[in-house]
Amino acid sequence: MSTVNRPARLNRTLLALIGAVLIAAGAYAVVAWLGRLRWADPDAPLVPGTAAPPRWVLIAAVAAAVVIGLAALRWLAAQATRLPSRVQWEIGAHDAAGVTVLDSRTAADPLISDVESYPQVRSAAARLSGPSDAPELHLLVTADPDADLTALRRRILGHAVTRLREALEVDVIPVTLEWRLADRGRAARTQ
Repeated sequence: MSTVNRPARLNRTLLALIGAVLIAAGAYAVVAWLGRLRWADPDAPLVPGTAAPPRWVLIAAVAAAVVIGLAALRWLAAQATRLPSRVQWEIGAHDAAGVTVLDSRTAADPLISDVESYPQVRSAAARLSGPSDAPELHLLVTADPDADLTALRRRILGHAVTRLREALEVDVIPVTLEWRLADRGRAARTQ
């Protein structure tokens, strides 16, 4: 993923560093508990007093750890998912002799080809969601760093989305458009 969003890069770097520190601390605790450290006595108490904490404290600690772990997994999954999942559309009347099934990815492929053919666009990904009579378009476009995003947006909405709308025979297609700017160091795609 190429991006010039430095705060997001810093965020990911700090999260990776914190994760590495927590993994190292956990591994260190396990090694100490197993008695593999010569200088640490595994039978010595960690804190003053030898009484075990009440059972509810242990249950609360485990529950909190599970909730934090599930929240972290959800956050991680949200980082990877950018587009909604594709759907199958049934085209035609249900009382007819047959029904045509169209995958929304198949319907979005020509739009991707159109957008990727525009100058200053490196790549595009599109997903159509919702019912076939009221689809929604989710578009992710990676453009050159010096691209005129306003002109590209105007061309995408005026040309590619208009052609898609005509092909699907719908009046309106709501569009969610996400931009990514490619790194300056990479060579521009030739056309």
